[in-house]
Amino acid sequence: MPRRRKGRFTADRQSSTTIDEILSRARLQITRSEPKQVLSEMESGAIVVDLRCPDERQRTGMIPGSIAVARSVLEWRADPASPWRDERIARKDSRLLLLCEQGYSSSLAAESLRRLGFTDVGDIVGGMERWLDKGL
Repeated sequence: MPRRRKGRFTADRQSSTTIDEILSRARLQITRSEPKQVLSEMESGAIVVDLRCPDERQRTGMIPGSIAVARSVLEWRADPASPWRDERIARKDSRLLLLCEQGYSSSLAAESLRRLGFTDVGDIVGGMERWLDKGL
């Protein structure tokens, strides 16, 4: 339980963790796809959701057929109960593959959607950097 000290909450040292631990736990809960698998998964109905900022998408392009959704609003766009949902991704049984620049924030985002009840959500290993390195 956080403690309150001089108007601020502080984390209890016993409950503290690192981002690497959080990331490892998240990745145990999701299915990750190698870039070369993604195109065949898309042919089978998977939806790639590009979480990168507009500058990154402009600089390196987008995967054809992917949907751009800012990471900051992903949960509101994906949740079918949200008034701000995006009907293209707001189906909890859809296969969603999240993409970021290097494959870190997409893992955390996929775990967040899993906690919202999405049953088939994952990310792309290595993100857009790896996608491009593989010549895709």
